[in-house]
This record gives sequence, structure tokens and C-alpha cells, in this order.
Amino acid sequence: MKVLSVFGTRPEAIKMAPVVKALTMQPNIQSVVCVTGQHRTMLDQVLAFFDIVPDYDLAVMGTNQTLNELLAKIISKIDAVLAEVQPDYVLVHGDTTTAMAASVACFHKQIAIGHVEAGLRTYDLVRPWPEEFNRRIIDVAATKLFAPTQRSADNLRTERLGGEIIITGNTVIDALKQTVERIGSDPLLEENLNAKFAFLNPTKRVLLVTGHRRESFGDGMLGICRALLELSRRNDLEIVYPVHLNPNVQEPVRDLLSKNSNIHLIEPQEYLAFVYLMNRVDIILTDSGGVQEEAPSLGKPVLVMRNVTERPEAIAAGVVRTVGTDTTTIVNGVTRLLDNPEYYASFARAMNPYGDGYASQRIVASLMNNVFEPFVEHKSGITAI
Repeated sequence: MKVLSVFGTRPEAIKMAPVVKALTMQPNIQSVVCVTGQHRTMLDQVLAFFDIVPDYDLAVMGTNQTLNELLAKIISKIDAVLAEVQPDYVLVHGDTTTAMAASVACFHKQIAIGHVEAGLRTYDLVRPWPEEFNRRIIDVAATKLFAPTQRSADNLRTERLGGEIIITGNTVIDALKQTVERIGSDPLLEENLNAKFAFLNPTKRVLLVTGHRRESFGDGMLGICRALLELSRRNDLEIVYPVHLNPNVQEPVRDLLSKNSNIHLIEPQEYLAFVYLMNRVDIILTDSGGVQEEAPSLGKPVLVMRNVTERPEAIAAGVVRTVGTDTTTIVNGVTRLLDNPEYYASFARAMNPYGDGYASQRIVASLMNNVFEPFVEHKSGITAI
């Protein structure tokens, strides 16, 4: 069996890396990797960390290109790869333009599609934009729908799609588990990471911020920055913010926050260092889907800077809360966690409804038509890593 994995961004690479590694361990599978080259620097860091060398690199990114230009470029370039590789299955991940474009190209060629992280929904096509549209298109075309949770699988069943639905858990927990184990088993590595972030004051609590989604550009980013400015006035808090490379993020963040000594604006971190940071801090403020899934395993309260989330399981479990991009709502959310120990403790419980670290093995077993136990949240998902 020949399996082509296609991905383009750093979050996709993190979540697909365990799948690629699991595929390469199967003698009856020929694994081929194609990247589209979005988030180039951050993508390359992840590939290096997981020791993955792509067989194809489409290098589709251009200056200020529109989504339509990107979509057309990916479909055109992936078409040639499909013709050359002739895969039995193409695996795509999540809700990116890369995943949607590859799925459309495969559908036109009648190539089987496996959608890793299928079934996430807000049921609002413009939130998140364009991700909600992308993932719905992929799921319509997919042959195998690898749903991370029961809720995701239920969404797919309600929509009466044609693909086979398999509950696997989320592969991001596989990646996180492997990374935490690597840090914990290597004292020198842990020492180097401690030294890298020695600027953090051990007597203060730390807020980790990530923000980069398109729907937050403009007024949303300004609201986030104003909230961070207000929070930075606290004497007991430091803020660390790895700033995404997108100019729509860089410009307002650096214009408004760069002169504040309580706010550390740092470069985007390689995955290993970012996992260390998540484990080091007290609270996480993010608009990232992956962070929403990872942080509960580490016992970190998560405030999500979005009005709706397609990952409601952690909200239902009481370890994640949405705060949007409104300045006052963000400030109040962080302040309550800082000032109310009982409230903080109710969030800071190491558990995870999204996976148990074995999603990749389930995906590979499904591709090979082997028997396996699906992920069951109440049996294996609510555990610390």
C-alpha cells in the first residue's frame, strides 16, 4: 500500500508527524510525504525535530497572496505529485487550505482520502474562517474519517456523509506525549531549556500567549494587545508571547507591547521549546486549536481568544473557557484565575478528553484493515500524560 501524507503548516506537521512515523514502521506500507511549505521556518523546525524528510516540497507561499491564489497553486502542484506517486490513500489533516486543496485534487482523480481530525464543527461557516468551510469540504470527500472524539464522530453521523467513521483520539496528544517523555528523559536537554527561558522570574506567575488566527486580525488583535497591557501592570505576573511571523500579528503586537518590561515578545518557538513553555507557565491564553487540545494534559488552565470553538470537549470538562478578543473579558478571565485559588484549581487538572497517545496506531491499523480498539474518552482519555 502506498500512502501519501500532505501537509503545509507547523500545526499540521506536529499532528501528522506521529502518523508519518507510524506509517514508516509498517513494512507493507510505502510512506510518501509532501509538504506545501507554509510557515516555512516553523514547519522546517518541526520536520527536523521529528526527523522527517519530505519527498516533495511544493513551496507554494508567495508575498501577500490571496487564499484563492494559494488554493489554485496547491491544486495545480499537488496534481503533478498525485500523477507521479499514484497513492492508494492520501492523508490530510484538519482544516487548512492545504488539506482542502489536496482533498479536492484527490476527489477529481478518485483517490481515497483519509481525513485526520475529521468532524470538528462550529456550524458557523465564518467562524473560524476559512477553516470551518475547509473541513466540511474535506469530510464530504473523505473515504476514511478519523474523528478524534465521540462528539466529532456524532457530528459526522448527523451529516450522513459517505466515509467510514473511525474514532482515534487526536494525534496531537501522541506528539505531546513523545515530546514530554523526551524532555523528561534527557537531563541535559532540560537544563538547556531552563537556561533558554532563564529570563522568566521564578517568583512571578507566568501567562503564555499565542494569537494568530485570521478572524482576529485588525480590531481583534488590538483588543488582545490592550488586555495584555492592562494585565502587565500586575507586579505578580509576567507575560511571554511567541509572536507569529504574519505581519498582521507582528505589527500591532510589536507596536503596542514591545516597550513593556513585563511582556517578553519572543520569536516563534520550535515545538520542543514550546512544549517546555506550556509546562512551565501558569495560564495559557490562546486562539490555537492545538494548544486547546494539548494544555489540559499538562494541567494548565486555558482561555481561548475566540467566540466559538470547534473543540467543546474541554469546555464541557471545565478546563477550557472562551473569552473572545474583548479586552475586558480577557482581563477578567485571567484575573479571576490569578486571584481565586479555588477557581484556578478547578481548571488546573491534568486530564484530556482528546486522546491517549495512540491515535496514530489506530489510523495505521484502519488503513491496513486490522482489528483495533477505538478511542473511548471515558476509559482512556481523561488522564495525565
